[in-house]
Amino acid sequence: SANLGPGFDALGLALALHNEVSAEEADRVSVTVEGEGAGRLPTNAGNVVARGVRLAYEAAGQTFRGITLRCVNRVPAARGLGSSAAAWVGGLVAGNALLGSPLTTDALLGLAARAEGHPDNVGAALLGGLTVSCSTADGVTAVSLPVPTNLTWIALIPDVTSATAEARAVLPKSVPREDAVFNVQRVALLLAGLQTGRHAALAQALEDRLHQPYRTRLFPWMPDVVAAARAAGALGCVLSGAGPSLLAVVVGDGMGVARAMEVALAKAGIAGTARVFDVDTAGALSRVI
Repeated sequence: SANLGPGFDALGLALALHNEVSAEEADRVSVTVEGEGAGRLPTNAGNVVARGVRLAYEAAGQTFRGITLRCVNRVPAARGLGSSAAAWVGGLVAGNALLGSPLTTDALLGLAARAEGHPDNVGAALLGGLTVSCSTADGVTAVSLPVPTNLTWIALIPDVTSATAEARAVLPKSVPREDAVFNVQRVALLLAGLQTGRHAALAQALEDRLHQPYRTRLFPWMPDVVAAARAAGALGCVLSGAGPSLLAVVVGDGMGVARAMEVALAKAGIAGTARVFDVDTAGALSRVI
């Protein structure tokens, strides 16, 4: 889940929602897809996971002939939960593993960020935890931070989808200085509050003026769901990535907040499911078998 409110294109949180990739070298590209996207995603060389494998081979200077992939997908597509980032990272890590891991973590991060177009989701998928990512002329720098274990994260996943390109198209090319300062203050407070256990600070720290106000026109039901989540005890509720999923955080049990979010979404005439997630602190690199 990217952004976490004020951390636009900088923050990513790895939720314990995993795709699985099994890979074997072959003379051609063949992909089977189970779960999310089955029957819709490409099963040839155009599949993003297969493209990630090829990218790893090319970056390592190795000839890519083909690959046999079995993808078990659990991350919903086009919901703001990083499905494309998970696919790129899955392919890159699988390709690197088949080659004997010649590519460093920094190299994989840079390749994934360039493929995805921004580093926030791929950083979290690759490293786990709460990641702070920064793109520079020399590549991508990302740091994974621990997250307090007494916080519960709830993702409300609507049945409707959204395109990242459309969600970015509604954003202005420039913003008032006051809004930029507002977000700098909030993202700094968010990181400080999480690292020091000052959870009460999250009520203000999760506010945003850079992207969520503009994206409300795509998701007009968002303010009501956010208000319902806060009224039920959430410290905050934000758009997950480019949406339409929302991410709420609460101290302790999150079932009351999850139910309140579902009810508020249903009142807007949209079906959806709220799920409680742990944070994946390990990341894809540590899960290679």
